[in-house]
Amino acid sequence: MAHLGSGRRRALTLPVGLALTASLGFLPTGVASAAPADGPELSYVVNTQGGPGTVKQVGKAVERAGGTVVIAYDRIGVVVVHSKNPDFAKTVRKARGVQSAGATRTNPIVPQATKDIGVDQPLTAAQKKAAAARATADQDPMEPLQWDLPAIKADQAHRKSLGSPKVTVAVIDTGVDDTHPDLAPNFDRAASANCVSGAPDTTEGAWRPKPGESDHGTHVAGTIAAAKNGVGVTGVAPGVKVSGIKVGNPDGFFYTEAVVCGFVWAAEHGVDVTNNSYYTDPWMYNCKNDPDQGALVEAVYRATRYAELRGAVNVAAAGNSAEDLAADSIEDTTSPNDTTPGGRTVDPRQCLDIPTMLPGVVTVSATGAKGLKASYSNYGNGVIDVAAPGGDSTVYQTPEPPATSGLILSTLPGGRYGYKAGTSMASPHVAGVVALIRSRHPYAPPAAVKALLTLEADAKACGAPYDIDGDGTVDAVCEGGKNRNGFYGAGVVDALDAVRW
Repeated sequence: MAHLGSGRRRALTLPVGLALTASLGFLPTGVASAAPADGPELSYVVNTQGGPGTVKQVGKAVERAGGTVVIAYDRIGVVVVHSKNPDFAKTVRKARGVQSAGATRTNPIVPQATKDIGVDQPLTAAQKKAAAARATADQDPMEPLQWDLPAIKADQAHRKSLGSPKVTVAVIDTGVDDTHPDLAPNFDRAASANCVSGAPDTTEGAWRPKPGESDHGTHVAGTIAAAKNGVGVTGVAPGVKVSGIKVGNPDGFFYTEAVVCGFVWAAEHGVDVTNNSYYTDPWMYNCKNDPDQGALVEAVYRATRYAELRGAVNVAAAGNSAEDLAADSIEDTTSPNDTTPGGRTVDPRQCLDIPTMLPGVVTVSATGAKGLKASYSNYGNGVIDVAAPGGDSTVYQTPEPPATSGLILSTLPGGRYGYKAGTSMASPHVAGVVALIRSRHPYAPPAAVKALLTLEADAKACGAPYDIDGDGTVDAVCEGGKNRNGFYGAGVVDALDAVRW
């Protein structure tokens, strides 16, 4: 989503009282004394008010409230806990040193959390052969089908630079298949882990998706850094490293404890960029005035801020609900998505899609092959930072030949390739461009890199009234001027400017 000198690897301590501008505030102090009750085991995050000493003190309160500490992230004051006590959160919030606490789930049932749309479409042998026949000497065999690369001038950028192998982009996602021939040359094992439990697992291959699990993270990784090696496709930054931090569980959920672990792991292992193509389950929008949801916002914010303080630029997908994230209100019909959703009206200024709407995170909308906002992409004036290709229905936005699909072609587990669409696919294009900027400016702090990203973006005006399906009805309203607006933010990212400035 590097500091001057070697500061990127320095141990920095994040003030554990750090909170959002609209702070969750300090909760009443007291002593937790309730006896644990017997109920379904849930996971919680407990955010503390002080340093390591306070974390240790809170750990004792957790035990008294019927909880078991899974891991304590002392540097950001976040403790991951399991408990069967239905009153655990209510009880531990009264303990001295606790700022907030909340359940990270209700009951895992059905996965709905990644920010791609539809089912991936595997590339056929005939399509591969046809693409290879059109490839020029400086292209990988399937690159002619990647309309998204010229859309951000990545093909031109590659003639100047492929990016530095000293730069690592962490794919915080469903896992990455590092055995894929287009990913293996650029994979950073040392910066990879499985964070699904809330604590990092570095067992060999733990970061890979297992058979039957989502291929989402592998697709994202290919868009960022598929090697330019005469095989398959080409990434936006094919010379940088990519790591896999697995945070999506086998059911496809991205729970808070896993997301916090992912950012902390990235921060402490020299990662320069994180890509986040998901929302944190089970709430699409987490309301800060709700005791549970507010605690989740605070925990993830502390983790993203810690990663940025350690030198990482955090990039995230805006979402696929075609919602105006700057509206006065939004109807949330999908939360919580791990039990029975209940309809509610939320204020997006107070109820955040995390991590994408957190301060400091680069929020990315998606465009299609004609350069228009993708039909599904969220938008919002003052919320969207930049736009990038995420693909769209070929009915709406048809690419120029030889490309045949309006979706994004990238890597899939098992050495395969296929198409996907979504803001999930837009975000890694931006992460790749950030990696190119960091390659050219290795000591620039995150704020400077983000400034360059927006300064170098190609400004794009709102244009004619947005009627993407041509039925005579305006499908979304773009607010703002040419240089910054709700559809495209500061504009479509530019990989060529990233390597020549």
